[in-house]
Amino acid sequence: MDNDYFSIDAILAENQKVQCKFKQRIPEMGHLGGGSERDITPLHKRQIPIWLAYIIIYSDWADFDIPQPFSNKVRNALRAEPRSVRLSNLVGAGTGWYVFGKTIMDMLGDEQGVEMSEMLVTTFKGRLVDVIDQAQHFAALGPVGGGGGGGIDSAPQMFREGLDTTERELFVLAQESARRMKKWYEESSGGTKRVS
Repeated sequence: MDNDYFSIDAILAENQKVQCKFKQRIPEMGHLGGGSERDITPLHKRQIPIWLAYIIIYSDWADFDIPQPFSNKVRNALRAEPRSVRLSNLVGAGTGWYVFGKTIMDMLGDEQGVEMSEMLVTTFKGRLVDVIDQAQHFAALGPVGGGGGGGIDSAPQMFREGLDTTERELFVLAQESARRMKKWYEESSGGTKRVS
């Protein structure tokens, strides 16, 4: 993520931990990942932050497991219906699912990296229309539309609550765009109806 050096999202994504399985003994490093042993032994598993895992993995001291937010269970759910998965629940600490996915994708080999990339893009495309549609709908409602309407529209409400940070940013941008478009239209028509 070299070109994301100053990105807060990238920093948060690199603080996420991945499960590493060590291939060899590493003396005096048992403290990594909160361990109490003195040394790391072969086949030992530890949760390591990604910023540190890069060095360990690229030095060929360990392999890593694909994190739970990108497990087969999540992939299958996304293939079935991308809009039904609450991406916000998959990655904690304010980290975006897409940003974390890109970070993991960069660590994978070619074949797995392409597969991860396709999953991220397909998920994004599958959810984008609903994100924009709901943003425009709520922009049209104005300030009243932001409240919880009891049990009404619970599926759209659940979808909005499950938005990833990237999707939330797009939601806000689309909402603002719809408000500005409405304001422009009202000002340009001068409040009068045109007769055809």
